Amino acid sequence: MSEASVAVHADADLLAQAVAARLLVKLLDAQADRGEASVVLTGGRVAAAVYRAVGQLPARDAVDWSRVDVWWGDERFLPAGDPERNETQARAALLDMVPLDPARVHPMPASDGPAGNDPEAAAALYAEELARAARPAALPHFDVLMLGVGEDGHIASIFPGHPVHYETRPVSAVRGSPKPPPVRTTLTLPTINTAEEIWLVAGGADKARAVGMALAGAGPVQLPAAGVHGVDRTRWLLDRAAAVDVPARLRSLR
Repeated sequence: MSEASVAVHADADLLAQAVAARLLVKLLDAQADRGEASVVLTGGRVAAAVYRAVGQLPARDAVDWSRVDVWWGDERFLPAGDPERNETQARAALLDMVPLDPARVHPMPASDGPAGNDPEAAAALYAEELARAARPAALPHFDVLMLGVGEDGHIASIFPGHPVHYETRPVSAVRGSPKPPPVRTTLTLPTINTAEEIWLVAGGADKARAVGMALAGAGPVQLPAAGVHGVDRTRWLLDRAAAVDVPARLRSLR
């Protein structure tokens, strides 16, 4: 099991700034070690704040963005450009502002994309894209994979008790999501858990119960956030409101 840590920041703004700074350092370290870097993005209000903060930091320009691969952990199966898509959010907050190589930006297929309105076909296409980028390995190297934590403890589009929890393929369609929209695509737990580092980022009192239960050892089927672990490290990056149920012995206050 990877090393786990919990960092608690005073409020949501400081959380976003701290995660942004940490992300830039991770990308720079990966490029120093491997010549390139790979990040898996998430969606949500905290993630958007993190991406905006990255764009405002002077250290942004120290990263060679042309050697960064960008993936997504999950996506809402909606038309390209829909404001509810995680891709749309990330592009508006950061990706359109940095000199990425378009060939190294890997959004999950949209509902009006090459797979058409078929989420299973879209998931299969994304699995093929992962495999192409990984050859001869099975999956690409993910330096850092970012996850939000839902009020119910879901991560990516893996919801409590949902059959996708048992999926072993790299990418899966999700139907009947309890959170709209009902149709999505997601990396599966076996794929998520190949990341070098996993960062679970949560802010707000509405996340406190799920965060506390996950860190207390809840079952991963009932609380998917309890079932993720990076190969080297699992980081819980929280604000104080989200950390109120975290045991004091686990907290590192910032």
